[in-house]
Amino acid sequence: MKLDTALVLEAQKGGQEGFTKLYQAVAPSLYRTALYTLGNSHDAEDVVSETFIEAYRGLSGLRDPQAFMPWIYRILSARCNRKIRDYVRARNEMDIDEMLQLPGEQSEFSETVLQRTDLLRALQDLSEEERQIVVLSAVEGYTAREIAGIVGSPQGTVSSKLFRAFKKMRKYLEGGKQS
Repeated sequence: MKLDTALVLEAQKGGQEGFTKLYQAVAPSLYRTALYTLGNSHDAEDVVSETFIEAYRGLSGLRDPQAFMPWIYRILSARCNRKIRDYVRARNEMDIDEMLQLPGEQSEFSETVLQRTDLLRALQDLSEEERQIVVLSAVEGYTAREIAGIVGSPQGTVSSKLFRAFKKMRKYLEGGKQS
């Protein structure tokens, strides 16, 4: 997206009207990016709002108005990454005791609980970065290319880490705990 630097300069002068015009010009693009990254419209709206609050506070310090788009996308990317870490943390905080108290067919339920417990333990055995990549791939359905954009790593690095993480998990689940 090409942005008229006059909008940035007008917003930098401190006028609320100038910043509103800048917001209107850029927000739809940022929203699409956040929605694609997060897959959730509510979280995408929140992240874009937080991005603009941070941009509003730091806009006066931006020296080159032509650098506005990369600058605001870096802010958006950092906000999206924080939200993704929140997703990963929330998934990692599943309460196993709660799962054990659910009603249902006891033998079938016990097997399901054991499988989930083993899977959670295998995930816990991964580094935070590996866990994030696995969750984004296996749970959220992102491709290696999409994950690379989210985490800010080259696609080849993401593919390698994903392969190694699945290998570690497989080894753990087959009974040879990987450290």
